[in-house]
Amino acid sequence: METLFKKHQILISQVSMKIIREIMNDINWEKQLVAIRGSRGVGKTTLIRQYIKQKYGVQAGKALYCVMDSMYFTNHTLLDLAEHFHLVGGKHLFLDEVHKYPTWSKEIKEIIDLYPDMKVTFTGSSLIQILNADADLSRRVLSYQMAGLSFREFLRFYKSISVPAHKLDELLLNADSISHSVNEICRPQLLFEEYLRVGYYPFYDGNETEYYSRIENVISFIIDQEMTQFCGVEPAYTRKLKAMLMYLSDNVPYEVNISKLSSYLEINKTTVLNYLSNMQRAELLNLLYSDNKSVTKMQKPDKIYIQNTNILYALGTQQNIGTIRECFVVNQLSKEHIVEYGKAQGDFRVDGKITFEVGGKDKSFDQIADVPNSYILADFIEFPIGKKLPIWLMGLLY
Repeated sequence: METLFKKHQILISQVSMKIIREIMNDINWEKQLVAIRGSRGVGKTTLIRQYIKQKYGVQAGKALYCVMDSMYFTNHTLLDLAEHFHLVGGKHLFLDEVHKYPTWSKEIKEIIDLYPDMKVTFTGSSLIQILNADADLSRRVLSYQMAGLSFREFLRFYKSISVPAHKLDELLLNADSISHSVNEICRPQLLFEEYLRVGYYPFYDGNETEYYSRIENVISFIIDQEMTQFCGVEPAYTRKLKAMLMYLSDNVPYEVNISKLSSYLEINKTTVLNYLSNMQRAELLNLLYSDNKSVTKMQKPDKIYIQNTNILYALGTQQNIGTIRECFVVNQLSKEHIVEYGKAQGDFRVDGKITFEVGGKDKSFDQIADVPNSYILADFIEFPIGKKLPIWLMGLLY
């Protein structure tokens, strides 16, 4: 136990407080049981360490931070830890990467039952199923999903430029005034192009080669470790998943031909659909359907996008600007909104009521001329032209 306290002190003292994600203020840390899920690399570990440092200071005492693959758990249980922590006056247990501990859900349930005055906050992969865990925690856990950086957060994180977040309806209604306010403090178009390449993950240090290498490592870990653990993928087939991702990165936005994909990967169609679904859960892909309400479990998607533009740049041998634009729009809108494939009327339908067509500055309204509540999201413009809006505005949603 003393070893854990020492490790806590070292790790909490090392964390930088220079940039703190705004999700910090959105989380109700006072709830007894809080879950923070998200893809590997988006900053979950940094977030909880920062909160501990801000709330409790560096010394372990009232709070204790543990990584769940610690050697401590080779001969101790999570329940043992909670009991000892409670005996020394501990009040808030932070468990990082909880999915690395096999019986996490059962033991966390026991902890909050045995020690009602103890709070437990845990992080985990996007793939962990809280609702279907061995012990049903769904009624008691307050769950948050953590995404990578928005364009707005990138401006703050890397450029020290503060821009407020806006709801989608507000962005559409006040696009002109919002665009002008941003342009008064920076040149958003130039910075937006940088964001598309290196702005999504909060670990860019100025070296693109190393950044893309780290993204590849993140992807390999998700496929080799997490998808084999949570999705039932046989280790021998992880190469197929990587081949699928590489294929899609060079062909997205991919209008789905399951037979062609099945033939390319030399696996059956059912397995292809299962892999696609799990890769969306793992936040490596975004699957779009023309009608989300009627989607069945093994229905083929209408369009497939790589989850974010930085993965496209890291994996894709050819970067198509149209693909990159659409990938960005789907990524940013999907966090808080339902995005559907627009088919013949626009590229995307959002929340069943807003239609977006995506393109360059010369994009015409021909495809959405008669569609109500429709807009063009255009690249390479800094101010709205009627209902043609700068595409980077979608990066101010969170």
